[in-house]
Amino acid sequence: MPHANMLTVVHHDDTRTSFKDVRYELHRDGIRIWSDEGEHVVTDILMTQAYRRREATH
Repeated sequence: MPHANMLTVVHHDDTRTSFKDVRYELHRDGIRIWSDEGEHVVTDILMTQAYRRREATH
């Protein structure tokens, strides 16, 4: 299951919902997101943007 430090969901009406520090699963009928606030299911998705910041390794 992918992890994202910042996940933005763009809805069909061009509104955006952002989540911080989440795990998520993309499905044919939407996205399921697990955050500190609990589980979220979003079905009206136009696009998602996920960013993961990693510590630098030397």
